[in-house]
Amino acid sequence: MTTLKVGIACYAEMKARTMAVARGERRIAPGEPKVWFTSTESFAKILSAGNRDLLRVIAEQAPASLDELSRITGKAKSNLSRTLKTMAGYGLVRLERGERGRITPKVTHDRVELDLPLIRPRKAGLNSRACRADSEKLGARKCLPGCSRKRTLLDALCMSQTCQLRTHAPR
Repeated sequence: MTTLKVGIACYAEMKARTMAVARGERRIAPGEPKVWFTSTESFAKILSAGNRDLLRVIAEQAPASLDELSRITGKAKSNLSRTLKTMAGYGLVRLERGERGRITPKVTHDRVELDLPLIRPRKAGLNSRACRADSEKLGARKCLPGCSRKRTLLDALCMSQTCQLRTHAPR
């Protein structure tokens, strides 16, 4: 398997980066993060101890369906479905349709690497006040965990390199 490289950036930084890529002014380097989070808190929430245990169970036991995963973990199928859809949006798992429409979760990466610069060079037009204001605005508009239809614009832009300008996470 592979390592998923993730980064932390405020909305203003992500918007500027994504728009530069869309306009062709910037190319994404091979070593750059493919998935972005707005804060270390949101990163920690997605990769909580419980969610890491869930990923381990999926990788080790390879359940053939959500029903089987529910039996193995003792968690409700609806909760697993919501959690796995969120993880799929960040590229941590892939949800495959099997026979008779069964959804089979597959772990796509065996490691996550966080790229978190402590000191960033200032870019034109971006400042810490703008980033803080954007973070506060995004926090006020949070959707329910796992909701793929009411994600913030930043989440939609940052899900992965392959869906930079879509309004919803890749399925």
